[in-house]
Amino acid sequence: MKQDKYVFSQLVPFLDRNHFNYLVRKYEGDRYVKHFTCWNQLLALMFGQLSNRESLRDLVVALEAHQSKCYHLGLGRKPVTKTTFATANQNRDYHIFEEFGFFMMQQARQRRATDIFKLGGNVYAFDSTTIPLCLSIFWWAKFRKHKGGVKAHVLYDLESQVPAFFHITTASVHDSKAMRDISYESGSYYVFDRGYNAFKQLYRIHLMESYFVVRAKKNLQYKSLKWKRRLPKNVLTDAEIELTKYPSAKKYPGRLRLVRFHDQEQNRDFAFLTNATHLTALEVANLYKNRWQIELFFKWLKQHLKIKKFWGTTENAVRIQISAAITAFCLVAIIQHDMKLKRSTYEVLQILSISLTDKAPLRDLFEKTNFNDVKEQFYPLIPGLFD
Repeated sequence: MKQDKYVFSQLVPFLDRNHFNYLVRKYEGDRYVKHFTCWNQLLALMFGQLSNRESLRDLVVALEAHQSKCYHLGLGRKPVTKTTFATANQNRDYHIFEEFGFFMMQQARQRRATDIFKLGGNVYAFDSTTIPLCLSIFWWAKFRKHKGGVKAHVLYDLESQVPAFFHITTASVHDSKAMRDISYESGSYYVFDRGYNAFKQLYRIHLMESYFVVRAKKNLQYKSLKWKRRLPKNVLTDAEIELTKYPSAKKYPGRLRLVRFHDQEQNRDFAFLTNATHLTALEVANLYKNRWQIELFFKWLKQHLKIKKFWGTTENAVRIQISAAITAFCLVAIIQHDMKLKRSTYEVLQILSISLTDKAPLRDLFEKTNFNDVKEQFYPLIPGLFD
């Protein structure tokens, strides 16, 4: 990379503009647009998210301060006003940005494909995070009597460490309802928390010849049919069971495996249900243990989504912002892989947040930053393994 290029402009070539232009033409996103195109809008959103802008006003002020650089950053020749930005967020078809987000997820997963667990199939964690919204402004996102919000339901690839699928709903939609929107892959593994004890959907996974690990609820009603007597350390139970409560038994008529595991670090017991009879009990516990990665992704996503009325108050505007944030995350994951950086994706994100308008080769930027200073900022984000 040439030294006279801005850091942000060096990130842009990692985006497939041809595919983005195809989506813009498909949904007529730039129809009657003269200056602030969909491409400018995407880059401006990503610039704001990567640089931790607190609001649309904050982003516009930052762009005005760097007006002489905006054209070279890919943000257009003319200044962007709050009204122009908010109108674009509210009126342009969110499918352009959502489908490009799916495309970027696919690109990142293909590049970062690994076989960490060596199970012969992909390993996913599925969970959701609630993004709070002001109910008086985002009236369509009613959650509770005086609260509003949306949920981002995310299928996270635990091996490539990037999202594989996301689905946006209002916060009132129960987590388990989003399970039916997943396109399950035969031979893959799906890890769920307690909120996903939806036995009809779990049985669907079983019929697809896929595997699941879900944390069992405390009030689970079952009878043991077979159990193992010689158990590894910290494994309390490894049994074949049958559900006894009528609705649950009807929805999941087959047999399940129940694994109880004691986590010494937290001095807590955990119960898991699975149809993966070929795995050891410790492998079952380890799959759930690794779902902390999706929690780390959620922490980053919520920290970088500053959804306020100034960005646009429609569902369309919210979907565009979430899609752009996921695109930005996948972009950085691709850069981290393609440049073979020794930093984690989150460390790269932290470095970029304060360097987007600097003139420096990317490799020098990542190699010269003090490793310990960046690492310390991310350790507090990592939750307990069995949260």
